[in-house]
Amino acid sequence: MVEKQFKVIAETGIHARPATLLVQTASKFESEIQLEYKGKKVNLKSIMGVMSLGIGQGADISISAEGADEENALQSLAETMQKEGLTE
Repeated sequence: MVEKQFKVIAETGIHARPATLLVQTASKFESEIQLEYKGKKVNLKSIMGVMSLGIGQGADISISAEGADEENALQSLAETMQKEGLTE
């Protein structure tokens, strides 16, 4: 299992569009991928789960992946978040 911490810097937080991109990215991988915020974990392949967290600017989040392609999954998600201006 691999895990990485992120700080959300986007003014709008993780709203519908970036959440959709993250879910699409996560869905490309076999691994089980979880997003954690304020002690609550959701499946990162579920748009409803991600949106239910209400992640705003300044939030500290954690993404963990477990499975055959966990390293690639986490790397790809980190790149997506950076490209979208969600994290530094």
